[in-house]
Amino acid sequence: MKNRLVLVTGGTGYIGSHTAVELMNEGFDVVIVDNLSNSEKSVLDGITAITGRRAFFEQFDICDKERLRDFFKVYKKLDAIIHFAAYKAVGESVEKPLMYYQNNLTTLMNLFEGMVEFKVPYFVFSSSATVYGQPDILPVTERAPFKPADSPYGNTKQIAEEIMRDAVNANKDLHAISLRYFNPIGAHPSALIGELPRGVPNNLVPFITQTAIGIRDELKVFGDDYNTPDGTAIRDYINVVDLAKAHVVSIQRMIEGKSKSNLEIFNLGTGKGSSVMEIVNAFEKSTGEKLKFKIVGRRAGDVESVYADTKYANEELGWKAKVDLEETLLSAWNWEKYVRNKKRSRLKTN
Repeated sequence: MKNRLVLVTGGTGYIGSHTAVELMNEGFDVVIVDNLSNSEKSVLDGITAITGRRAFFEQFDICDKERLRDFFKVYKKLDAIIHFAAYKAVGESVEKPLMYYQNNLTTLMNLFEGMVEFKVPYFVFSSSATVYGQPDILPVTERAPFKPADSPYGNTKQIAEEIMRDAVNANKDLHAISLRYFNPIGAHPSALIGELPRGVPNNLVPFITQTAIGIRDELKVFGDDYNTPDGTAIRDYINVVDLAKAHVVSIQRMIEGKSKSNLEIFNLGTGKGSSVMEIVNAFEKSTGEKLKFKIVGRRAGDVESVYADTKYANEELGWKAKVDLEETLLSAWNWEKYVRNKKRSRLKTN
């Protein structure tokens, strides 16, 4: 949508960068705010190379209310906000709960205060399937009740949705959509942007690709004694570009006045669960690489099986995941190779 300006917080991160690309491909102008605490500014070059356009960029922490207010004063014509800027490591949240509550909730409240003051009407929130815990019924629908959170990270997502509900109820000009992600994986097909974890990856697929390329000695498979067909935990793995496109559709939905209420909630997944070993096998098949792995004990906080019922998102939001698992895993592998080749080139240059 030409001349529509969207703020993407955390836009140099994994999902944020892919969403910025899809917004720009659809004609939106994008301004990214990121403090670069878990990303690199060079991601902006990847976004530019893919889209042929440069996103506006401001580096600061959205916890800083006064700096954020100054931002709103400069970017007076914002049409919408997509909010990704949050800490997201489950294990770290258990070790540092106050850091997670402070960041994940303060940023959200600061943004809503700014939206009310500066009359920004539309908001898309990066939520998570962690709000469901281990559901009683699979596949899980948007109507499934919240279970007690398994981690402070999960709790911040539950609380955030409560804050959003109260905020839109109190301010009728605000419209919000909360997108509950299942497990985003893969990279852009260009291999110019992708997931770039710092240190040891918390997520399965980056650990797989780093093992395949030789950075990690072996992949640890946490538990093979779950009540699943092969004993390993089951998740719903969704291609990151498919996921990014859902954010664009959400913004368009609100701008076009199609929302059924001031706060709508959609599951983003494929509707199909895949076990850890199925992911390993699919990676080997799609890339031709053999993985070294080891079965170890279960990891605290991991649920046995969770995957989405996507009917509501498919029919009401008008969005559906399209890229298959093998193609997605191949894109992750191509991104891993691109990153390593780029680093080797830098070393040679220096």
